Amino acid sequence: MTQTPAFDKPKVELHVHLDGSIRMETILYYSKKRGVSLPAYTREELEKIIGMDKPLSLPGFLAKFEHYMAAIAGCREAIKRIAYEFVETKAKEGVVYVEVRYSPHLLANYKVKPIPWNQADGDLSPDEVVDLVNQGLQDGERDFKIKVRSILCCMRHMPEWSPEVVELCKKYWQHTVVAIDLAGDETIVGSSLFEGHVKAYQEAVKSGVHRTVHAGEVGPPEVVREAVDVLKTERVGHGYHTLEDETLYQRLLKENMHFEVCPWSSYLTGAWKMGTEHAVVRFKNDKANYSLNTDDPLIFKSTLDTDYQMTKRDMGFTEEDFKTLNINAAKSSFLPENEKEELLNLLYKAYGMTASASSGRFLRS
Repeated sequence: MTQTPAFDKPKVELHVHLDGSIRMETILYYSKKRGVSLPAYTREELEKIIGMDKPLSLPGFLAKFEHYMAAIAGCREAIKRIAYEFVETKAKEGVVYVEVRYSPHLLANYKVKPIPWNQADGDLSPDEVVDLVNQGLQDGERDFKIKVRSILCCMRHMPEWSPEVVELCKKYWQHTVVAIDLAGDETIVGSSLFEGHVKAYQEAVKSGVHRTVHAGEVGPPEVVREAVDVLKTERVGHGYHTLEDETLYQRLLKENMHFEVCPWSSYLTGAWKMGTEHAVVRFKNDKANYSLNTDDPLIFKSTLDTDYQMTKRDMGFTEEDFKTLNINAAKSSFLPENEKEELLNLLYKAYGMTASASSGRFLRS
């Protein structure tokens, strides 16, 4: 018997990783086809190794990718397919607009140093990876009738890659790509200030490329401050630990900063301890600007409904809260203004609301 969805209306998702959303069957298929070894060869066994049921540290979670990424990376057909299947999955979850993020370098095996996942030298560059993902996403948009855009990730431990990431954002701007992100291990001290990242974000500002940064997930508020003041981020990925600095939090509230919240993820990465109040409860009570997102559903064995069920069951979220946060997600999306307007109108209609022209707030029709 399938569970009734916690929010059975159109949704917007802004924080989800492509390489954390691959289907188990697809990993097994390409492992066999390409002769790439895995730690297990049945769905059940592989799920036990890749999947998580109880919290690990953020670095412990990030190590999970090493089990399966070699089956996909460096393979044109696989990369296009995971992008296409991602769109199909999101359409089934009732998502009408999604921004999916990934590191082009972590799927390449050519013109990338070091070559990731112990792959042999190949002929698939980060540039071509972006082109392949774009093709898969656009084919998915056509077939599953939802809107999808992408965000290219810099990796905290590899500032050498970041200048190319921003150039790829510029090259493929609006060919699904809408923003740059900084992802990876936030526990690397001072990584927000590594020269490669700072220069890439400066170029993004100069070129009009939108910006988001993973910050304050497990790191202190200082990492959030660096993201905002140095990297000039427009949204904060996670941002839970912002609450430890009340002055910073109040400032970001005033600036209407968007927090990309991933509740189930925050439990499994140890970012949030069960039994304490989750940051998203404070965000909701303070009428902050935030969204609900899956982050890495393959590893967390989840769907977007997992995050909605969790906030509804354990944190008292109502249908009105869900409508509000999805409208805020649409407003904080990296779409051009005319497309943002279309998305908002779609949501207002589905939610039985009308936008109030004067305040930008919404009213029940």
